[in-house]
Amino acid sequence: MRLAFRLLLVLSFAFTGFAGWTYAQARSDDDLSFAKTRDAALNAARTHIATLNSMDGERIGDGVRRWRAASTGALEAEIGRNGTKSAKVLAQEGTTARGTVTDAALTDLDARAGTATAIATVRVEVEPRGGDAKTDRKRFQADLERTKSGWKLASLGAVAVGRR
Repeated sequence: MRLAFRLLLVLSFAFTGFAGWTYAQARSDDDLSFAKTRDAALNAARTHIATLNSMDGERIGDGVRRWRAASTGALEAEIGRNGTKSAKVLAQEGTTARGTVTDAALTDLDARAGTATAIATVRVEVEPRGGDAKTDRKRFQADLERTKSGWKLASLGAVAVGRR
């Protein structure tokens, strides 16, 4: 009985030591850190691409502010320059658009430099004031930069679909 108890005690100490060692390894694992960075960049790409494809026709000012909050650098500056003109046109039309990212992937990630490139397919539901709603499917490529407030879009461009 004592032998069994001692053996159980030794095995429990060994398991505890092994569990602690693997936990310490996982916490400092470079692969885990890279995976977390990748996931954060991809989630931001999905969110921000959807944001830049969405606009509430009744709340244009809020939509432009969301566009600016999702962007950085030259893209944010472009939205800032053209935001007022775009807001006036959108307010007159009263069109509401809702973008939903249906699939996305990172094609490049430089965790040290804080840059990434993503591709995404987006379903955009467009509902004109007083008109029939329609759905578009689009493809985009986006460059992202890590900022103090997280990953943001530095550029966003449509990807042409080629015919064979």
